[in-house]
Amino acid sequence: MRVKRQKCHRKSVRFYTSCFGLRQPFKVLCDGTFVHHLITNTIKPADTAISNILSAAPVKLFTTRCVLAELKRLGTSYFQALEAAHQLFTASCDHEKNKSADACIKDVIGQNNPEHFFVATQDTDLRKKFQEIPGVPIIFGLRNSLFLESPSAFQRQFVKTSEEARLHMTALDRKMLQKRSRNRSVDEEANNSSGENEDFVDQKIGIQDERKTPTARKATSMKDRVQFKRKKAKGPNPLSCRKKSREKPKLVLEKEKKDGENSVRSRSRKRKRSCGGKNMEKDG
Repeated sequence: MRVKRQKCHRKSVRFYTSCFGLRQPFKVLCDGTFVHHLITNTIKPADTAISNILSAAPVKLFTTRCVLAELKRLGTSYFQALEAAHQLFTASCDHEKNKSADACIKDVIGQNNPEHFFVATQDTDLRKKFQEIPGVPIIFGLRNSLFLESPSAFQRQFVKTSEEARLHMTALDRKMLQKRSRNRSVDEEANNSSGENEDFVDQKIGIQDERKTPTARKATSMKDRVQFKRKKAKGPNPLSCRKKSREKPKLVLEKEKKDGENSVRSRSRKRKRSCGGKNMEKDG
């Protein structure tokens, strides 16, 4: 049963956060009846108990000056509740004179709950009143447990109608759309006129180009062309080629042999003169 209750509380918190913009840390506005209920049922600490039902980080508990004054007027039976209420934050209320607690809380909440308060109260009439105001979650106690009321039918219908209203165009949006369309048409006319002027200028430039000499045309056209470099024919890779043989050809070898033989023969035929003949002639 407790798991089911926690699931309902999470669903309600998700509804208020997504539809009415309530954000953490949540602010809880407590009246005197709720503080008295916490004291009599020994629900301590109060901020931890409330944060558990909201499944959120530590919450901030608030009260008002009018609530404190009302608890003070009730006497000694509410003395502990008064001391506990003094430990809470004080929300500012704009009225000068003190009002009743329920009237003060109604003024703080207003018609649309601008401060995004959770209201914690045990007053049934006050709870019914806040069920008719959009974006006001209500916390109440039952014995030693705390509960978060599920969104009322009025609040759900308010969210549905507001979502449908967002889908339709308002008078202000219609005026803005008409203004944008007018500005766009003016810009298109200006662009068309500027385009016609550019075409006229281009035609003049084309006529001037036609009047130029053919040599000038050729020179400009040749410069405008993209020039590609031709690849030069390269020789074979020397590393992949076979080395040249150093052997001499056969004809050269044969000639060298013949020359060698002739030289040998010429040397052999050559006669040597002896010195003996000269000496004999001298003697005679």
